Amino acid sequence: MKNLKMLKFIALILVISFFGCPKKVKPPVVEKPQYEKEITTEEPDIRTGEDFVSIEELKNVYFEFDKFYLTEEAKNILQKNAKFLMENPQYEVLIEGHCCECGSNEYNLALGQKRASIVKDYYVNLGIPSGRIATVSYGEEKPINKNVAPPDSPLCKPNRRVETKVRVKK
Repeated sequence: MKNLKMLKFIALILVISFFGCPKKVKPPVVEKPQYEKEITTEEPDIRTGEDFVSIEELKNVYFEFDKFYLTEEAKNILQKNAKFLMENPQYEVLIEGHCCECGSNEYNLALGQKRASIVKDYYVNLGIPSGRIATVSYGEEKPINKNVAPPDSPLCKPNRRVETKVRVKK
């Protein structure tokens, strides 16, 4: 019995020493073509979001409860905003998504981001370069009217908005 265990042990040692551990192969480094390096779609750095301000020329758009689609009224407002932004290329743009206080924090952050993203996409389709636009969701954290309910309350609608803010490019 001892001899059998010893033989198995020796066989295992021989197999390990013969085959060894496989060598790790590093993947080849692939350089991007030069023309791809020149193209940048980086959004403005918003870590200092307080640099962005609301200005009279850029109007907010509002959303129905639990929705993130653009109404015809919202599209008209965004077209006017886009015209201003096209005429003023010195501005970087921050699109802030906001929600009313109905729902969980996580849900409202996600909904606010969907609202901000749909507005960004609309601006890009109207000709604003995506590299000029950043988005952020504040969810329910920055309501205009606090602690209002139910969601069909007239005081609740101003909380369900997207604000377009700007700052001069750095």
